[in-house]
Amino acid sequence: MITFCYTAGGHFPTYLSSKRGDLMPAYVLVGAQWGDEGKGKIVDYLAAQTDLVVRYAGGNNAGHTVINQMGTFSLHLVPSGIFHPETTCIIGNGVVLDPAVFLAEISDLRSRGVDVSRVFISDRAHVIMPYHILLDQLEESAKGGLAIGTTGKGVGPAYMDKTARVGIRAGELLDPISLKPRLQQVIQYKNSILTKIYNSEPFDLESVFTQCVEWGKQLKEFLRPTELLLQQAITHGKSILIEGAQGTLLDLDHGTYPYVTSSSSSVAGISGGLGIPPRDVSAVIGVFKAYCTRVGSGPIPTEMPTDIGVDIRERAWEYGTTTGRARRIGWFDAVVGRYSSRINGFTSAVLTRLDVLDGMPTVRICVGYKINGEIVEHFPSTTTLFEQCEPIYEDMDGWNEPTVGVTQLSQLPKEAMRYVKRLEELIECPIRLISTGPNREETIHIEPLF
Repeated sequence: MITFCYTAGGHFPTYLSSKRGDLMPAYVLVGAQWGDEGKGKIVDYLAAQTDLVVRYAGGNNAGHTVINQMGTFSLHLVPSGIFHPETTCIIGNGVVLDPAVFLAEISDLRSRGVDVSRVFISDRAHVIMPYHILLDQLEESAKGGLAIGTTGKGVGPAYMDKTARVGIRAGELLDPISLKPRLQQVIQYKNSILTKIYNSEPFDLESVFTQCVEWGKQLKEFLRPTELLLQQAITHGKSILIEGAQGTLLDLDHGTYPYVTSSSSSVAGISGGLGIPPRDVSAVIGVFKAYCTRVGSGPIPTEMPTDIGVDIRERAWEYGTTTGRARRIGWFDAVVGRYSSRINGFTSAVLTRLDVLDGMPTVRICVGYKINGEIVEHFPSTTTLFEQCEPIYEDMDGWNEPTVGVTQLSQLPKEAMRYVKRLEELIECPIRLISTGPNREETIHIEPLF
């Protein structure tokens, strides 16, 4: 295990021992589609082998569902490694933090017997303020039919303020004297927007300031210079599992812009979001669902006919962990998968929810697109082109034997095995782990991921 020793001044820890004695660099787990690929279960499954689990981007607009012997948990900020008593969990500087959501999550975990003393937040992480949440909802509503489909959690406006250099960072909550004049300037500007553009009520400086001071008191035990913790962990040969939020197709630069999130959800966000160099990342693992889903607006070329999509949605309970919104369902898109694999440099892949396709007479894979009659095999750069994509399908025989709970590759029906092998070929990456259910043990571990 890792033991943290702190001085009264809150210096970073000394590592006394680790799960692995040999040199262990960092490994990344990234969503390969539009998010909701089942990363929470996979992180929970792999965390037993790692000393630290780290989150590098996004906010509480993402959610991971974890089912284990302690029950079912919906995590929005705390990394999914929290259920392993010897694993330390870090929320990096690239994450935007809603203190109210984080503290509620911590309270729930504590009430259910989970040790949260191993959770740390970067003091450089930006804070989602009350005005961010209101502006997010007002801006989205004002767009009408052109709305992006955000969660309304304030994530986008928080990242906008970070870029505009008017954001409030978590460490500033511990210094009320310096915080108040900064907050006064920001609230004055935000209130001008709220009252003059949206005809909304302004925020009261004293109320927001009082809330920030209280947040600072409650967050103090969690705040650390996490880049130092991670750098020291790497130096001492600790194993680090880096946990992605959302998916590559929602990446601000590489996703289906403008129907994307506000951060780099691909592997590109790691160095900036954690403060560790790329050289310390030795493996990148892509998580693919056996079909596609996405929440909110934006194109999904392989979207299934309503009857099939509804059947899969209800069978797999494809509703957002964060918002409860119904996910749109599509066949596996290998063009998207291959693009994601190349963008991230996947060294191996995980396939989840294979069992959801049990009993289907035919399973379809999109192997290319037609755009205005022309065949293309690459991912278009503009939404306008992507919306015009007509999928070219390759149909494969389905399987009747159940795969639910299967733990050995030899137990898979031959048709399911053919499907897995074909996906491997198309995404140009070996599939080394298959999830056949929501529980930890419902997993086929073909080869080591790292």
